[in-house]
Amino acid sequence: MKRKDGLTVGDVAERSGIAVSAVHFYERKGLIRSARNSANHRRYSPTVLRKIAIIRVAQRAGVPLQEVADAMAFLPAEGKVTADDWATLSQQWTDELNDRIDRLTRLRDNMAGCIGCGCLSMEACRLVNPDDALADEGPGPRKLDPAEAAPEG
Repeated sequence: MKRKDGLTVGDVAERSGIAVSAVHFYERKGLIRSARNSANHRRYSPTVLRKIAIIRVAQRAGVPLQEVADAMAFLPAEGKVTADDWATLSQQWTDELNDRIDRLTRLRDNMAGCIGCGCLSMEACRLVNPDDALADEGPGPRKLDPAEAAPEG
């Protein structure tokens, strides 16, 4: 229900499909804003609904909430989020999502094989990682996630 002085937190929760506590959480994190009416109740602009939709899509794609907040910082506080705004936001996440897809594909395809963990507990490790040679490259799953294999600098 749209009110003259904006949407209540309950209205926002119902229209966006999230819990009232999530609306408050997003506000605490600076992702959305409210104003206070004369009775000191929170009121939200209807434009907050699109921002919440963006947050939910980003979260489903696995984008960390802090990255969502950073990316959304350029959006107008009360203005409508446009198609161009969405294009800008989604482009920022494309490379990260492609990298995540590559890592997940590698994980799926190599899950049953040696991951180069250095445990020497699997029969295959003696064949793929004799004498625990991968331990020289550092800890973690050396073959499964090349990002983990990169030396820290």
